[in-house]
Amino acid sequence: MTTLRTALCQFTASTDPEDNLRTIDELAARAAGEGARLAVFPEAAMARFGIPLGPVAQPLDGPWADAVRETARRHRLTVVAGMFTPSPDGRVTNTLLATGPDVDTAYDKIHLYDAFGFSESDTVAPGEKVVTIDVEGVRVGLATCYDVRFPELFRAHADEGAVLSVLPASWGAGPSKLDHWRLLTRARALDATLWLAAVGQAPPGPDADISQPTKAPTGIGHSVLVGPDGRVHEEAGETPELIVADVDADKVAKVRKAVAVLDNRRL
Repeated sequence: MTTLRTALCQFTASTDPEDNLRTIDELAARAAGEGARLAVFPEAAMARFGIPLGPVAQPLDGPWADAVRETARRHRLTVVAGMFTPSPDGRVTNTLLATGPDVDTAYDKIHLYDAFGFSESDTVAPGEKVVTIDVEGVRVGLATCYDVRFPELFRAHADEGAVLSVLPASWGAGPSKLDHWRLLTRARALDATLWLAAVGQAPPGPDADISQPTKAPTGIGHSVLVGPDGRVHEEAGETPELIVADVDADKVAKVRKAVAVLDNRRL
């Protein structure tokens, strides 16, 4: 049986990238201690939304990304974490850094969150490329937050051989938004018949009400691991939480044989 022990590292990012690096390292150490080979952190793990992003953005060869690489090296696992990188047009790019023993690459968020009164594209430039990585012999697709509303990206992961997609997020709060999150993550796993590890920011502050909209998408928690048959295997609450679970890569082939939606596509 081919399994990938995966850590869903839900936390609340502060506005200080250095402070967030310490949290990432602490959670990576705990994940590695529980045998994880892949540790997934939220979107905007570098610094939470709601502050000017230009001043905190750094290139992929900058000190923040290098510190994440050092965390991955020290704990001997692959880390996926959300950061912001400068864009040539003066905006930033919403980037996932993926780094570990066998990989060092990045994914730039393709679908920008211009919805529910927020306009991410005002300050963030979109990415264009589908990105997959290999971790311990398991192919993993990379996606970010609002991407979950676009099934074609997850089918593209499957077409490139992925059996797991990871979805770092900082989901916007508001009425029915938790319902949307739960529905969409399960739907995307079913659309592409793959595992989905969706890792969100925990909301800031103990008194946060995730049913009430906020000016910026600062998270609602409820990180979730969904199987290729749409079954929820793990779900976090609204506070910082570490979930470590085994992803059974072999289950994907069994589900795809039973429900061959990828082979049966006509459009």
